[in-house]
Amino acid sequence: MPLVHNRWGVHINRDTGVPCLCLCGTNILFFSKKHRFSIFLYLGNCFRDQTCCEGFSAVPAQQAYYTIYMCTRINIWSSPRNVSTAFMYAFAQRPDTTVVDEPLYAHYLSKTDSEAQHPGAEEVLAAQCADGQRVVAEVILGDCATPVVLFKQMTHHLIHLDWSFMRHTKNVMLVRDPRAIIASYAKVIPNPGMQDVGVALQSQLFDYLRENDCLSAVVDAAELLKNPPGVLRRLCEALAIDYTDAMLRWPAGPKLYDGVWAPYWYDQVWHSTGFQPYEPVRYVLPPHLEALCAQCMPHYEHLYTFAIKAFS
Repeated sequence: MPLVHNRWGVHINRDTGVPCLCLCGTNILFFSKKHRFSIFLYLGNCFRDQTCCEGFSAVPAQQAYYTIYMCTRINIWSSPRNVSTAFMYAFAQRPDTTVVDEPLYAHYLSKTDSEAQHPGAEEVLAAQCADGQRVVAEVILGDCATPVVLFKQMTHHLIHLDWSFMRHTKNVMLVRDPRAIIASYAKVIPNPGMQDVGVALQSQLFDYLRENDCLSAVVDAAELLKNPPGVLRRLCEALAIDYTDAMLRWPAGPKLYDGVWAPYWYDQVWHSTGFQPYEPVRYVLPPHLEALCAQCMPHYEHLYTFAIKAFS
């Protein structure tokens, strides 16, 4: 089992139940495959009249202390130009949840061979760690400040990474009709390719998550917008967390947890205070993007069959 440094929690005397202070010992991470949460266990092993970690005085060896803290880690694997930012805002309204915006973006920018020019790329690379494995270890699987942590992720950011970390998290696929994705994406980055929109990779990821028994749910953007409370309630059930109506509304404007790329991409969602009502739109694409859409559609249609439906 990997060792971790636990910087939070309440230390309890195992025999009396009395809270106490003990900053010396071994912190061990246990992972529950069935429930997809982490349990951090602190075991005190100090000796009387000795000074230990960080100058704190030790406690008698016969006193056993421990910390238990459950942390549910949720990755939302989305295509670009989906409702992923609104989805992140919804979870940020939960009092038990911390959200993290696209922690692997700099890793992707440092590894991709796509010719797409991402606005604010230099700002992203300056703000984030570009070492994807380090981000996985220190952010995605690192210490938790709240019982639930949601990571908004782009599926195409997974290039050149070992996917096995997802076996230690809950994972949700967030999908959208490729025609809508491509029409929106092309407004910011012209002439996107398959590796830019990530739909084929979503299909590969879906297969991997199912094979490894770590897929919690599939959410389709249109189904979510048709019935936000209904879809979110069923999603929370799948994630084994409580649903709250607080997830339906958020304040307008920029958020402290937005990524540095937000000014280039989040203008529309910044003007929102909740999920926008679903309105069918017929998107017209130029011929070269129609070809891309045709390549994406079979992947999307397969994933859609597994999505939580708005009224079922």
